[in-house]
Amino acid sequence: MIARTSAAWQPASWQQELAAGFRDAAELLDALELDADALPERIAIDAAFPLRVPRGFVRRMRRGDPRDPLLRQVLPLALESSDRAGFVLDPVGDRAAARVPGLIHKYRGRVLLVSTGACAIHCRYCFRRHYPYADTAPRDDWEAALDYIRRDTSIHEVILSGGDPLLLSDARLASLLARLGAISHVARLRVHTRLPVVLPERLDTGLLDVLTAQRLPVAMVIHANHPREIDTVVAGALAPLRAAGIALLNQTVLLRDVNDDIETLAALNESLFAAGVLPYYLHLLDRVAGAAHYEVAEDTARGLLEGLREGLPGYLVPRLVREVAGAPNKVAIA
Repeated sequence: MIARTSAAWQPASWQQELAAGFRDAAELLDALELDADALPERIAIDAAFPLRVPRGFVRRMRRGDPRDPLLRQVLPLALESSDRAGFVLDPVGDRAAARVPGLIHKYRGRVLLVSTGACAIHCRYCFRRHYPYADTAPRDDWEAALDYIRRDTSIHEVILSGGDPLLLSDARLASLLARLGAISHVARLRVHTRLPVVLPERLDTGLLDVLTAQRLPVAMVIHANHPREIDTVVAGALAPLRAAGIALLNQTVLLRDVNDDIETLAALNESLFAAGVLPYYLHLLDRVAGAAHYEVAEDTARGLLEGLREGLPGYLVPRLVREVAGAPNKVAIA
């Protein structure tokens, strides 16, 4: 059991914040004092992957700026319907690596549990934007996935992903963690989540109790792409997790016109460290259909990484990687 400290962070109801998020592009643009005709690209409606963004995240966007890098991550564009060679529905081979419903086993010693298909935000570059959650979600309260983990004693780490695992209720999450903790050969838990950045209200005392009242040590990997995503509210929400001994890491996706310059990436990593989060991975874009307009060339990415190495201490420089379907690990680029 992890040692726990009392939390000063007392947010409003995260469920209310989630429900109040933007679902309509016109409403979002109006809140940002933007006219659709002034945007650099034409917006579109995607019924299969609709706009979804919490209001707290929108408050960090610049009013009247059609090229705001936070807005660019969430606004559906007509460009998403353009076909591009090499951009596919399942770019990282999740479906081929699915062993039972809801469980993906790609790498030795660890498995990924797709704990829910729900997200608080729909990032337009998401590599699982076409993932068939309805067909692959566990229908038995994860029992098949848990049986798989019990049978394979080489599995030492379980990664909770989704969707976003922190959208599970405290009770449901606690039940899952207790069942994982009862498997003796599982030694640690990793939680991949965007919620600390886009819906920091979720990091309430109830969640902290759930994470710290179970056996497994926890590493939480958050997802921030731009320094303006890490404001004082996000930093305040993360502080109790850090004080409770939860390791905090960040993974960033390199995105054209969002963070593809040295100054932005350096500022992001400095902001993360100030909030107690270590940079972990800088991902090249997973080549998912609909996201080609975000791609940054590999040579450009190498140059950016070299610039970060020249200007930052090594512990603030993430590893530049690409995920390759069928590979036994993340592939290091530089």
